[in-house]
Amino acid sequence: MRHFPIFVDTRGARIVVSGAGECAVAKLRLLLKTEADIHVFDAEADTTVLDWAEAGRLSYHARAVEASDLDRALLLYAANDDEGLDLPVAEMGRAAGVKTLVVDNLEASDFITPAIVDRDPVTVAIGTEGAAPVLARKIKAEVEEMLPVATGVLARIGQGFRDVVEIIPQGPRRRVFWTKYYFQVGPKAVAKGRGAVEAALHDLLTDSVNEAQTKGHVTFVGAGPGDPELLTLKARKVLHDADVVIHDGLVPAEILELARRAAGLISVARGGFGPSGKQEDINALLTEHGAGARVVRLKSGDAGIFGRLDEETDALDEAGIAYDIVPGNTAAVAAAAAMGVSLTRRGRNSSVQLLTGRDLEGFADHDWRRLAAPGAVAGIYMFRTAARFVQGRMMMHGASAETPISIIFNASRPDQRIVTAALRELPDLLEGAGPAILFVGLQPHQVQADAAPIAALN
Repeated sequence: MRHFPIFVDTRGARIVVSGAGECAVAKLRLLLKTEADIHVFDAEADTTVLDWAEAGRLSYHARAVEASDLDRALLLYAANDDEGLDLPVAEMGRAAGVKTLVVDNLEASDFITPAIVDRDPVTVAIGTEGAAPVLARKIKAEVEEMLPVATGVLARIGQGFRDVVEIIPQGPRRRVFWTKYYFQVGPKAVAKGRGAVEAALHDLLTDSVNEAQTKGHVTFVGAGPGDPELLTLKARKVLHDADVVIHDGLVPAEILELARRAAGLISVARGGFGPSGKQEDINALLTEHGAGARVVRLKSGDAGIFGRLDEETDALDEAGIAYDIVPGNTAAVAAAAAMGVSLTRRGRNSSVQLLTGRDLEGFADHDWRRLAAPGAVAGIYMFRTAARFVQGRMMMHGASAETPISIIFNASRPDQRIVTAALRELPDLLEGAGPAILFVGLQPHQVQADAAPIAALN
């Protein structure tokens, strides 16, 4: 991120614009939404600028800008639409220590003006680092559709009510109050006018003050295999509303970024490889924070697939803490999608087994004869340290050394990698960082198209 987005207080601040033609008018339409003291300098001016000056909305000076005009200025816009005029103005601005923007010249500018959705006092700024103005306009149009004009009215009324709401304790109860106002009570009342909105606010405040202490709640959320776009809508919503997020080490930063900035993030570093937090410590964190806060227990993949979900829900049951579960995409589903194949197929396999290579006791034991049967398909999690064990057990129970296998590293992530081979090669294919899943009896679509049927390979 080259340009860091901030909102600058322009109330009473001096903003200087060099230029009064069409280029300047486009910037002035936006600047006039502020409470700044705007001064425009140019020998000639567009009639729109003259009209604004006559209405007292800005000060127009029929001459070129000079260094003395920049005294105590907050911002300077070089908007002559002429590089021969704008670049010297920019140098003048920098010499005076004033942040300067040269219109349509990113490299010569100290800042950029984003596309803005104005629902005063709600303002949404959209920037593309100057790389894609068309994209910024498209996003702006979509955000304008999302935010009705009444959004600003509700925000303005709510702003004037904030001091009164101080009687509600800071934290979850107050956030619930404002959530109900902005998304339930307020929108219903706004059509009846300001008085109706204020009355609804007072009623909501009375109800909130009389409510008992907010009880905690834990939501188990499947974060999926790593791609943030594979999160469900419900997962995104509860993640945004959480007070505390207790997350596995495999959950990528891009997904954690979706949590509220004020939410507490606690890593328990539980994953399919590498160090993991002790289960009893994780249970203790859940019961401690779940007693009075909205907690998201963010697990990689799906919480119910080799995620020790039952151990954690048992701890919450013992503590009397309510919980719910938001399912997610498990790694096997994402990996099969990456290979362009289905996990089941008529004529090949009518069932699929998802299993783990290791369990609490060490190497996990399974029905190896069934796994080694012709046409069988299995997705094996946590297989790296058990690779030779898995290979040996399958071949011992009848699987051919040529049985096709696939290893998918970092399924759905930018560094995703698919390795295809035969079962005899399994222990030699484990190099690669990140989570991985092993498929036995399944290979990518283009490989299977040229391969003999699995039954023949066994």
